[in-house]
Amino acid sequence: MSDYEFLSRVTIGQYIPGISPLHRMDPRARLTAGLMLLAAITFATHPAGLGLALLVVMTAITLSGLPWRFLLRGLLPPLPFLLFLAVLQVFFNTGENQPPLLIWWGVVQIYASDLVAAGMLVLRFCVLILGISLLSLVSSTSEIIYGVDALLKPLRWLRIPTQDLTMMAQITLRFIPFMALAAERIVKAQASRGVDWSAKGGNLIKRARRILPLLVPLFVSSLGKAERMALAMDARGYGSTRRRTLMMSTRWTWTDTAAVIACAGLAAAILLL
Repeated sequence: MSDYEFLSRVTIGQYIPGISPLHRMDPRARLTAGLMLLAAITFATHPAGLGLALLVVMTAITLSGLPWRFLLRGLLPPLPFLLFLAVLQVFFNTGENQPPLLIWWGVVQIYASDLVAAGMLVLRFCVLILGISLLSLVSSTSEIIYGVDALLKPLRWLRIPTQDLTMMAQITLRFIPFMALAAERIVKAQASRGVDWSAKGGNLIKRARRILPLLVPLFVSSLGKAERMALAMDARGYGSTRRRTLMMSTRWTWTDTAAVIACAGLAAAILLL
């Protein structure tokens, strides 16, 4: 039944409690530092910058005390898609003013810059997935809501409903593991009724036919869950008042300031290295 364990491969949207320095950070500082590093990883243009970003993320994972095996397992679902994009990058990113590294049949030409671009693409997405997973795993639902709401508070002067936007983003993030759990239950139920989900071979059409029976019940189950959640929020008076208070209390310390300054310096180094 290990082939049907989908939830164990989803690292984004889950939370693992802990007492590490990352868990003890103020949510505002944690989100600010994380967003700066993720933005730097996204716009880094040199392999050395991405290498430094990978080192920073690996150090943060070590400090968090999270299991490496669980985090690396989250790279498996998007890995085929990333490799497909890398192959496209190799064959369609034509190098200019440089000799080809490899020529096949006199038509297909591969340049060194194409391989570097493909490697950077895969590395960038892997580091981004690890960084987003780390930020999600060390932040509870209440902390993310509080941190995002605090960072978006200046937009209230423009009469933008920041609390509603925060709730929408949080529900979207936490809905990912719920979808994986629902898919896992549906696949196990279909396998117990004779559907062959263990076959990994076959062409693309056969694989699509195996997935189609999963999509309809998954879509219906997701709609039912969303409806029940909306009814529960309505029954608890969500949105009845313009200003809502939070149960949790946080305190910004000098360590949070030092962490934000250090992450800002690292983000600048990733972009400029």
